[in-house]
Amino acid sequence: MPKFTRPRALADTETHYCPGCTHGIIHRVIAEVIDEMGAQGETVGICPVGCSVLAYDYFNCDMIEASHGRSPAVATGVKRARPDRLVFTYQGDGDLAAIGIAEIIHAAARGENITAIFVNNTTYGMTGGQMAPTTLPGQVTQTSPYGRNTATDGFPLRICEIMAQIDGVALAERVAVIDPKSVSTAKKAVRKGFEFQKNKQGFSIIEVLSTCPTNWGLTPLKSIERLKNDMLPYYPTGVYREGAAR
Repeated sequence: MPKFTRPRALADTETHYCPGCTHGIIHRVIAEVIDEMGAQGETVGICPVGCSVLAYDYFNCDMIEASHGRSPAVATGVKRARPDRLVFTYQGDGDLAAIGIAEIIHAAARGENITAIFVNNTTYGMTGGQMAPTTLPGQVTQTSPYGRNTATDGFPLRICEIMAQIDGVALAERVAVIDPKSVSTAKKAVRKGFEFQKNKQGFSIIEVLSTCPTNWGLTPLKSIERLKNDMLPYYPTGVYREGAAR
């Protein structure tokens, strides 16, 4: 039987995430890739405001705290100053797709050689479950109590599809972490994004569909079902762009 141990790049500490939240799974996936690449001593992670605000407690590598939405700008500065470092951002949908949308698009347009890990749970998780740019049509949130009305609130942003149109993007891939198979696929995508960066191929973004049981008002199991039944049809997983940026 295989023996599973905690990755060296993952800190041995208690989590602040809610029960059933999949941030912990994503953290482990990233840490495993860092270990397998032997990159712990050369990795720098950038985390902004949001549920990931305490991510520096969980990764045993250099971590920098950025202002809300500004992780790509900070990552750009780090990578340009230390091009030998493996630099990643870890951002939620409220951060990346709202206040940080200009930051991520222009970092991609410049072809910055960084990797963005984008966690999409269709809500503002840390601040109480308000409507986010990725909130689904009809989804009830604290600021859309009758469901998101596209006539007044607009439509959700499909970030991977948007990023795939930008020439500076080398990789745009959407994955999920809802079962062993999807977790394995997510890990391969993160590894690919990091390898693209090591090979100086340009900007990469890995969107990870995630759950938010607390703000969805569901049990962890029901949250997985909602992701499968509601999120996947609107946000299909897959590779949207792959190859060296032009």
